Amino acid sequence: MSTFTRTRNRYFATFTLLTSATLLLTACGSGSDGTGGAGTAQAAAKADKIPTTDVVSVVRKDEAAARLLPAGTTSLTVGVSISGAPPGTTYLTDGKTLTGQDVDFANAVAKTLGIKLKQESASFEAILPALDSGKYDFGASNFGVTDERRRTIDFVTYINDGQGFATRADSKLSKITELTQLCGLNVATAAGTTFEATLEENNKACAEAGKKPYKVQTYSEQGAIWSSLQQGRSDIVMSTINGLRYAVAHQQGVKFLNEFHRLDVGFAFEKGTKLAPAFRAAVNKLIADGTYAKILDKWGTTGSAIETSRISPPELKD
Repeated sequence: MSTFTRTRNRYFATFTLLTSATLLLTACGSGSDGTGGAGTAQAAAKADKIPTTDVVSVVRKDEAAARLLPAGTTSLTVGVSISGAPPGTTYLTDGKTLTGQDVDFANAVAKTLGIKLKQESASFEAILPALDSGKYDFGASNFGVTDERRRTIDFVTYINDGQGFATRADSKLSKITELTQLCGLNVATAAGTTFEATLEENNKACAEAGKKPYKVQTYSEQGAIWSSLQQGRSDIVMSTINGLRYAVAHQQGVKFLNEFHRLDVGFAFEKGTKLAPAFRAAVNKLIADGTYAKILDKWGTTGSAIETSRISPPELKD
């Protein structure tokens, strides 16, 4: 069995265990914060199934966007990270077909540009370094646009997501507005992410406040993150806003705390890429023709909509 197959099966098994044990099936409704979903996402949540509505196959090539591609571009390779649960990238029940919000957007852009797309799975932290080597033409794994990343990576934005927190339902924590509220706690998050970077960069604040530092625990799989929380090895989870909301709606005994910091999310490219103008035009075409809204509705992430795609915008600041 290949390394890819073993990795694929491990992620699929993790997701299956996560969702089959679910007792709390609450759809992510549109609340006052505007981050809820609707339509197919709500129906899927009630049935605890991965959304499978086909919103991409009807997309047609847009000649104006396609003309912006570098001459001779007929196919591209995208690196994707398997999060193990929607709206992030996961596998359908066949154990081999990738699905998720990022996959839908990447496929829709490829169809708009009239090119073939080869998908390759990789660990989240391995994708960005591999762009410069040419292993992948771009990455699509909910990459947040930060000023630090913009020094070496170009982005084309397609949603707005960001950082948030969740914890056990019996926790006294209710809202995290300052990272010093984490002092003395064990914080679980994904390796190589903006969450890990934010936590590591700000850990000194606890010492400066005369408090015990928090401990950052990193994992490569979402299933391991939630297991650490439910088993008491960690006290709180820091992850994507959309991912946290979905996970909380599909697990018993956990609660979403709050959004902490919003970030634009984009396709990631090597610095100086000539692909960015075409991708931006393709995303804007999808926004204009309604496909964009259908993808967000499918995954219950309508609160992450953007009005227009941009190339490497400055990091959003609270």
